[in-house]
Order: sequence, then C-alpha cells, then structure tokens
Amino acid sequence: MSAKDAPPPLPEPLLVEVADSHTHLDLQSGTVEEALVKAAAVGVTTVVQVGCDVKGSRWAAETAAAHEHVHAAVALHPNEAPRIVLGDPDGWSRQGAREGGGDSALDDALAEIDRLAALPYVRGVGETGLDFFRTGPEGIAAQERSFRAHIEIAKRHGKALVIHDREAHADVLRVLDEEGAPERTVFHCYSGDAAMAEICAAKGYYMSFAGNVTFKNAQHLRDALAVAPLELVLVETDAPFLTPAPYRGRPNAPYLIPVTLRAMAEVRGIGENDMAEAIAVNTARAFDY
Repeated sequence: MSAKDAPPPLPEPLLVEVADSHTHLDLQSGTVEEALVKAAAVGVTTVVQVGCDVKGSRWAAETAAAHEHVHAAVALHPNEAPRIVLGDPDGWSRQGAREGGGDSALDDALAEIDRLAALPYVRGVGETGLDFFRTGPEGIAAQERSFRAHIEIAKRHGKALVIHDREAHADVLRVLDEEGAPERTVFHCYSGDAAMAEICAAKGYYMSFAGNVTFKNAQHLRDALAVAPLELVLVETDAPFLTPAPYRGRPNAPYLIPVTLRAMAEVRGIGENDMAEAIAVNTARAFDY
C-alpha cells in the first residue's frame, strides 16, 4: 500500500463527543463495527449513515436498526433519479447497466423511500436535491420531480431533509420555497458562499461543513462558515470522500471529524471544545435523536 492510499493516522481525541452528520459506511473499507470503534476512540460517537439509492437506503436503515449510535437517512440521490427514468447504460451508479424505466420506475423507487422513511431509526430523508454537475439538461426534470417528492416525504414523516446541492444553488432554494421546507433542513457538504449562508440562516437551514472547508481553494466555504450562525452549523465527513487537509486524496472516515472540526473552530475564532459542544447540540436537534 502506498502512502497516498494508507488511512491517515488517528487525530488527537476531542474532549467533547460529537457526531458525523453525513457518512457512507457502505463505501468505506472495513466493517461498520471497526469504523465505529475507531471513531469513538477520538470522540466521534454518533454517525448518520446516508443512502443514495434504494439498495443503499435499505442498508442504511438496517445498519441503524442494528447499531444504537447509527442513524439513517434514506433517499434517491439527485443523480440516481434520472438514471432510474432514463437508464444507466455504463453502470456508473454501481448497480450495473440499467435500462430506463420511465416515470413509473421512479414512482416505485420513491414509494420504497417513503416506506423506509417511516421507520423510527431513520432520522432523515436525503441526500436529495439537485446536481447540475453530473446530470445534463435531459435529467433535470427527473431530478426536480424526485426532489419535490422527497420534500413531501420528509414533511409527512417529520424527518430532517438532507440536501445535496451541486452547482444548483438558486434552483435548490427556489424549490424549497415553492414546496415549503421541512422544519429541519440540512445542507449537506455546504457548497455555497457567504451570501447564500445568510439566506440559509434567515430560513433556519442547517449548514454542514465537510473536509473541503480545509482546502486551499475553498475560501468561499470558510467565508460562509464565518457568517453562519453557530447554532446552525454541523460537521461531516461525507466519507470516503473529501478527506481534510493535510490528508487530501487519502481515504476519509468518521474518525477524521476532529481534523475538520479543529479547522472550523479556527475559522470561527473559538476553542475546539466550544465548537464541539455547539455541533453536538445542533446535530441532535437537526436529526431529532
């Protein structure tokens, strides 16, 4: 194993227990138990396991049912919806090549997400939203229809809505306004600027920051973090993606939350314990656990 592929070392433990508000344990190496033990060793005692398709959402729900400190969020990722409708000939979504099933196939998938969202250990509906980076114009209609359906599911079941927003800020905010956002809405891997953070703050949306807040080219994220109300700030890994500096490019996992949290505390000009205490309260409130 080369150095760039090796897992980063354990960071210094946090003195205040916190949660990873968005992770994908099913895409990480090792077992769930190993990931949870390693995370708990540095003070990350709770994780939100997020589904991106029907199969992954079922796995998230089953994993949350089996582990006290794992909570699930279930959804069709914005990029999954058009693949269900139009097809996935190259198998990019890890489910093999698929033919398009049309609107009825999307309805069937949404019905299963609705069923899963009713389970008590499912605390969120997401990640859903809009992604104009990977999906072209032909997939926008399916994305938006799916997004609106997820908003309705979250509100009907009283669950947090977990937003994936990539190069679609204005449209995500527009749809939330048109549909009426759930009481608890979380912008996962917040990607907007300071001006958007002020809009989110005015609407009471949570903003969850990932390891990319530490990247050199991400000053806009640090500017957003600086103006976001502390009571609306969360932290996440989005593991195995977005490993924080100085380990960028190596495998990410929940145990690396302290690296990102300490960088966030520095941006805010507060101590890491104060940052951790606020995030612990915020995450429990956002996901109602």
